[in-house]
Amino acid sequence: MSDFRSGSIAIFGRPNVGKSTLINRLLGHKLVITSPKPQTTRHRILGIKTTEDAQFLYLDTPGLVWGGKGALAQHMDRAAAQGVEEADCLVFVAACPRFQEDDERVLRFIGDHLHGRPVILALNKVDRLAQKDALLPLIATLAARGVFAEIVPLSARDGTNVEALEGVIASRLPVREALYPSDQLSDRSDRFLAAEFVREQVCRRFSQEIPYVTTVDIETFKVDKKVIRIEGVIYVEKEGQKAILVGQGGAGLKAVGTAARREIERHLGQKIYLGLWVKVRSGWSDDLRALRSLGYAGDN
Repeated sequence: MSDFRSGSIAIFGRPNVGKSTLINRLLGHKLVITSPKPQTTRHRILGIKTTEDAQFLYLDTPGLVWGGKGALAQHMDRAAAQGVEEADCLVFVAACPRFQEDDERVLRFIGDHLHGRPVILALNKVDRLAQKDALLPLIATLAARGVFAEIVPLSARDGTNVEALEGVIASRLPVREALYPSDQLSDRSDRFLAAEFVREQVCRRFSQEIPYVTTVDIETFKVDKKVIRIEGVIYVEKEGQKAILVGQGGAGLKAVGTAARREIERHLGQKIYLGLWVKVRSGWSDDLRALRSLGYAGDN
């Protein structure tokens, strides 16, 4: 009998603990966007990795914030909860050097959603610790709770102990055949990922409210032998936000487009043309109809 294993793994935790960075490290390539801004992830995104012995279906989920205001925040909470509910294995990511109150809220949340499934605790950002021995009391305290099947200290940023985490995950997956073709990398389209790479650059290049009132809609995605033509709209909610994003003489939008084009070309392995415009769509983040039209319905 084959001992090949496959299953879905929900990567979850509070915002900004390195969940997306960890998934990219586990996959061995960049699939999900990252930035220093909390709540950069808005969708459940499936990243697929197939080895000789296992197929890992990694679900990147929005950070659990509970009860955020507006339709977009509620969408993100539902997407995170659904990812936790449907996974075969759960990886709870917390950041060293200590547990915060929001981490405790995550623990209370998963206590109601385990249904006998294993939970692995990934203690991320050990690279920030001058003395690694300082982790031992925290690990002992958390292990004593009896919630976690295993605890793995690691650094998603530099890769420390990430391979060990993958081995632990593999041992907890059910024995069964692969659920996806071995060469498939995600369940998301290149069109969707292009929009995400544009939004990533907005998050990285603008502070304060701009990343949180922005979404991206790819209107054109045409493939030919020489170049892929991509045209998209960056939506904001107010004219003042548009002016900030476009920048003096269009410099802000040009910087976003240049950096996003490089990321999309890296992902697709082909030259692209990227055209971007900024438009105002008042109240889009609190309008269910607008959210559906902009691709926020598929996770629920």
